[in-house]
Amino acid sequence: MTKLKELHKKATALPEQPGVYLMKNRSGAIIYIGKAKNLKNRVSQYFGNVSGHTVKVRSMVENVHDFDYIIVGSEFEALVLECSLIKQNKPKYNILLKDDKGYYYIRHKTDGWQSISAVKQKADDGAEYLGPYTASEYVSNAVKQALDIYLLPHCGKTFPQDISKNARPCLNFYIHLCAGACCGKITEAEHNANVASALHFITDGKAETLKRLREEMARASEETAFEKAAKLRDKIKAIEKVTQRQHVVAKGAKDLDIFGAQSLNEKTCLCVLKFREGDLAAADTFIFDRIEQTAEEYTDIISSYYAARGDYPSRVGVDIPSEELDLLRDFLSESAGRKVEVFTPKAGENRALIEMAHKNAQEKLARVLAFDDKKKAALHELQELLGLDRFPEYIESYDISNTGGEENVGGMVVFRNGRPLKKNYRKFKIKSFEGQDDFRSLAEVLDRRIGEYYLDPDSGEGFGVKPDLILLDGGEGQVSAVKAVLEARGFDVPLFGLVKDGKHRTRAIAGVGREIAVNDNRSVFTLVSEIQEEVHRYAISFHRSRRDKNPLASSLTVIDGVGEARARKLMVKFKTVSRVADATMEELTSVPGIDRKTAENICEYFRAQKR
Repeated sequence: MTKLKELHKKATALPEQPGVYLMKNRSGAIIYIGKAKNLKNRVSQYFGNVSGHTVKVRSMVENVHDFDYIIVGSEFEALVLECSLIKQNKPKYNILLKDDKGYYYIRHKTDGWQSISAVKQKADDGAEYLGPYTASEYVSNAVKQALDIYLLPHCGKTFPQDISKNARPCLNFYIHLCAGACCGKITEAEHNANVASALHFITDGKAETLKRLREEMARASEETAFEKAAKLRDKIKAIEKVTQRQHVVAKGAKDLDIFGAQSLNEKTCLCVLKFREGDLAAADTFIFDRIEQTAEEYTDIISSYYAARGDYPSRVGVDIPSEELDLLRDFLSESAGRKVEVFTPKAGENRALIEMAHKNAQEKLARVLAFDDKKKAALHELQELLGLDRFPEYIESYDISNTGGEENVGGMVVFRNGRPLKKNYRKFKIKSFEGQDDFRSLAEVLDRRIGEYYLDPDSGEGFGVKPDLILLDGGEGQVSAVKAVLEARGFDVPLFGLVKDGKHRTRAIAGVGREIAVNDNRSVFTLVSEIQEEVHRYAISFHRSRRDKNPLASSLTVIDGVGEARARKLMVKFKTVSRVADATMEELTSVPGIDRKTAENICEYFRAQKR
């Protein structure tokens, strides 16, 4: 019985109840988590007629070795459990909607002359932090608007240290966007009152702030406090003027997220438009393998989006059939701890917003696919140039970095379909010998990498992937050293080196006994240059991070010819770096391992430091 038939038989024996199923690969790792209203029907579909599946689903099914399941009381409970398990396990084949934006905060310096600013992370500095927020545009726009409206400085000067009554204010002062604190035009108390008002504007929002100011202006007029009323009127105009710079696209969208997706070829793009008080606060786009665009899949995607981020709005507009709305509404309301309205716009302004999301998704997808087509064309040309039997979809590249043989490390970068796959990058510390020998270093790195592959050759992740092509930073010597390792290990993968010219630019691709020029092929040259620059950057960054952990690094190992071993010998002899700096040539050459050339380098280095 084939594995597929075996899995199908197991699936048909499942109960016809709601639940969550967990697909596992040969090593037992969870590669996909899904929910089902009827476990038997849903799971058996995977292992029945596979020809009707999308490419992504077929790929997942091919890697399934077994599955588990958990029965729950309702489809809602299944959705909650599915989101929780996905968040914990991050399975390979689930759409995780990951981004690299992180969280953002508004920092409020509370002592002395106060200030507000947009920052990417909190610090233990005694300041007050508002947030976190998931949209950087929202945070930066909110802070900029508040600074402009309440005439707070943009320049980053520190007060009172930077106050000079003789200083000439910058342009912002003359165009009424700054009160001129730097030249003594405002007191600390007045400045801090403006900061407090700015914070109220950020936290309360434009509409609430305008409402409050208009009420205060009306009271001031009734009390014949006309000067105060005029100031409040000017503040209202300032808020209206500054906030008009934002393109208001939805007057009724006070707190609304809109979801729209488009598919093209084998990809789907999801666009999320986030509206706050009628302004478009953020627009997120995510591209993943094509989905079937069923209501069930959209529900899972939107649920996972909020499960990973929080930040629940009052209303969510989606473009999915109505039969799934109740389930999604219950999940979001339960997660937010308050009612979240979920609806499918049929007409009017909200339907126009759905179309806007569709348009943005379509445009983003077209740009990405056009870029991917260029990358694939370059990879096809590389395949022809090197005479490869397989399309080089998955490329690994290696480089070695050290300083005089000290802190000898290797770096491995991965490019899939011409794009960096950073989660599969790996670092190596050379263990088998000391000193500088790039040939032996590369041989060790590749031997260890291949050993990791054979430990779990079917995982399809990390070291469990067999590359289509290996590129080394170096020429025929490096290729020969590593080729012997590949042959001894039975690791049948094409191997080439990347050769640089005198200006450290990629000049050619080297094999054993031959070099292939790439300068005349612009697309291949651009691709392999990007790979070579990236692996060099990665390896040297790792080397520097290790070197900088060494207390000698900043003073001695940066000198040409002085590695960690020589630095240690110098410290044993002279005890302190300052005594090394004052040592004569004769004293330096008396240290074992320090020849005259190295001693000259040390003397010249410290002479330059004293100039």
